[in-house]
Amino acid sequence: MLGEILHILTAAVIAWVLFVTVDIFFRLPERGGVSGASAIARDIEASGGALAGGNMMGNIVCSPDASAGTLLAACGVYVAGIPGGLAAALMVFIGNRICHDPGYAGTTGAVLATFVIYAFTQVGFAATDFIAGMVIAILTIQGLSHIHASRLLAQLWRLRQ
Repeated sequence: MLGEILHILTAAVIAWVLFVTVDIFFRLPERGGVSGASAIARDIEASGGALAGGNMMGNIVCSPDASAGTLLAACGVYVAGIPGGLAAALMVFIGNRICHDPGYAGTTGAVLATFVIYAFTQVGFAATDFIAGMVIAILTIQGLSHIHASRLLAQLWRLRQ
């Protein structure tokens, strides 16, 4: 039981680093890239959060980004290994096109996550550890505190610039 909890927590950290790194690489904190993202960012900023972090959070909500890609890839790897993860990446790509998302953070995140998750399944982790871990990772960005999460994301964004 303790080993499984440690696997889930480790998977959460890996998933968090993966999806935040990909989203920052694709410049999600820079501006709202899809419809609704800027409105979410302005609301978060008005509540005391950081605009750059709010932009990233708004983009996450409004289009499949690397967090959605990582979660779907974990589900795909659970169902069918690497082909399942790549099928999930295709679904994320289609979702990006439906949202008129100009970037490819979600698709890139899904492809990278497929191989990262599969590699960890070879050393004793289960894909389900990453499903649970990714839910925890998303919760830390979108569910606990918009103000604090947006400030953390803005600080990480400043490091990239």
